[in-house]
Amino acid sequence: MVVHLDNISKKYGRFDALKGLSFRVPEGSVFALFGANGAGKTTTIKILMNLIAPTAGDAMVLGVNTRALSPRELAQIGYVSENQEMPGRTTVAAYLHYLRPYYPTWDRALEAALLGRLRLPPERRIKELSHGMRMKMALACALPFRPKILILDEPLSGLDPLVRDELMAALMHQAGETTVLISSHELAEIEAITTHVAFLDRGTLLFQETKADLQGRIRAVQVTFEAAACVPAVASPEWLDIRVTGNVLSFVDVRYCESTLAARIAALAGTVCHVEARPVALRNIYTTLARAVRDVGVPN
Repeated sequence: MVVHLDNISKKYGRFDALKGLSFRVPEGSVFALFGANGAGKTTTIKILMNLIAPTAGDAMVLGVNTRALSPRELAQIGYVSENQEMPGRTTVAAYLHYLRPYYPTWDRALEAALLGRLRLPPERRIKELSHGMRMKMALACALPFRPKILILDEPLSGLDPLVRDELMAALMHQAGETTVLISSHELAEIEAITTHVAFLDRGTLLFQETKADLQGRIRAVQVTFEAAACVPAVASPEWLDIRVTGNVLSFVDVRYCESTLAARIAALAGTVCHVEARPVALRNIYTTLARAVRDVGVPN
């Protein structure tokens, strides 16, 4: 595993930012870490980058404890954060020139391709770049040395759609060659490249699984009745976001199984005319689960 967190906790005084967090990021994956603001995503990433120390537990990157990361390992880790600091008075070209000697695997051809793809002006000072251009610059600094892992903390936050598309195009070009761990609220943009997901809530991991498994077990279900539908008196705990519109009952089934669904629907009052179960986009899965966690707790 490229990343391995084992029972990580982080306390700030009496506040528990992380509570026994454990997960693994497989090599070659694009691993999306999602959850509401304050869930612990940035704290997790800062621990992985050795920017802060965990209160308890072990965090490993590239087989090394994060507290012992050496220049050898750091030369294989790319990092991009929405609040990344860079020397403002330095030009784009000068800063890239400054970085090259620190990375033995730096690829000048890839650097040039990224500058062109991201439309970065080499002669411009970094402080003169817009927020979107600075994020492009951070990515242009993190990719040319072909890192073994690329860690991204909310890289799309506050960006306009065009800049997001350009950043995602650069990431997709690199996907498969580099393991990616990404924290983002912009799930619609990252869904195409995501292979694994983990959902954090208030410092606790609710689940970790492949995107294929997650989308395989969650379905948006619509049940059409002959007469007016009603909310079931005793609904399955795995049915979330239950709604009734006329003769249609709709819900999100987080443990979808065609055979058991049919049996559960058969137990509802009324004559069923039609049942439709559709896959759910990653963003809609997130909003449904986040709402359920906030209101009542969600089944794992």
